[in-house]
Amino acid sequence: MSPPITVDVLVVGSGPAGATTARFAAQGGLDVLLVDKKQELGAPIQCSGAVSAHALMDVGVEAHPEFVVEPIYGFKVYDSDGASTVLDYRELKPDAYADNPLGYIVDRRRFDRYLTTLVERSGAEVLLKTEAQAMERIDDRRIRVQLQHFGAPLTVHARVLVGADGLQSQVGKWAGLRTHIKLSELASCLQYVMDGVQTEGLLELITGRRWAPGGYAWVFPKSSGYAEVGLGIIRTMTDHDARWHLDHFLKRSFLAERFRLGKIIEIQGGGVPLAAPLTQQTADHVLLVGDAARHVNPITGGGIHTALRCGKIAGDFLANFLRSGAIPSNANLQEFQRRWEVSLGRSMWKLYRSKRAVFRIKEFAAQDRQLYRTLADYFGQDSEYRKI
Repeated sequence: MSPPITVDVLVVGSGPAGATTARFAAQGGLDVLLVDKKQELGAPIQCSGAVSAHALMDVGVEAHPEFVVEPIYGFKVYDSDGASTVLDYRELKPDAYADNPLGYIVDRRRFDRYLTTLVERSGAEVLLKTEAQAMERIDDRRIRVQLQHFGAPLTVHARVLVGADGLQSQVGKWAGLRTHIKLSELASCLQYVMDGVQTEGLLELITGRRWAPGGYAWVFPKSSGYAEVGLGIIRTMTDHDARWHLDHFLKRSFLAERFRLGKIIEIQGGGVPLAAPLTQQTADHVLLVGDAARHVNPITGGGIHTALRCGKIAGDFLANFLRSGAIPSNANLQEFQRRWEVSLGRSMWKLYRSKRAVFRIKEFAAQDRQLYRTLADYFGQDSEYRKI
């Protein structure tokens, strides 16, 4: 067996949260290793790939043609009968957004590859097809992590292990953190990439229990005349699965004529947490980011922006903290969560309470009306959640 690799930080999971944590930690002067059990970055695709322009700007990522597939200029939110609120920022704020997109649809495979390239250029090492299998404490300052790299054992000694390994985080379980998510707070999402569906540079969101119980449907523009048409549902609110609801939406909704000639060319799906952030995101030698810590918008299910921002917070914190020589105990690492709370967490908790209030409404028509208003207000000019 080869001798152990010694690093300051080992990051497990190369999605936007893990890659951004690794990049900022390395830029801060730490020895960083980023590993992922996948051999293809960004796969499988489990989200629509929408990200705001300021989300990229906040973490120093240029909106590059390598991964941008379509600019976004605003939103159109529908109620269940087709009435809508249009928030086209080309018209609302022409001086700022006539030529500058509000956000982008990104190709997740190319986006994740681009972020990982930035990690390597920052001086960190990246290993794919590498699975973390066990963790044990060596002493107050180090842990030992057993990896499997292309089927061969590999041992890493690290001061901090960052779990960016998604829902039901294995790293979190090793650390004794409560990573379980209720089925009632896990959205089952399915999306078709379709040819022949017209779009207008807006993110369209369709509310209403008859189309997407517990969530919403969407129509997002994509390059080369394609569109992403999908929805997220809460399985405890319906007797049908996401595929049934998506097909029902395509054939029966007020937008059905628009989809009539569309052709499905790709199918994507997965689970998205619509839950509260973890109340405890750190343990001795361990810190969780991204989906692993429930850093996902509980109203929209959007996770790229929050993953990027929490990754930067984590990377910057670890660089300063570990350079100081402090012991990476849970008590000390909790400073990361305090910083995250100030920057993002308080707003995410408030959004979670808003979501809970919507779905506590017993009368379905009233619930639908409140969800429609909540989403329309969320994307409005005066929204307090522009950074979430």
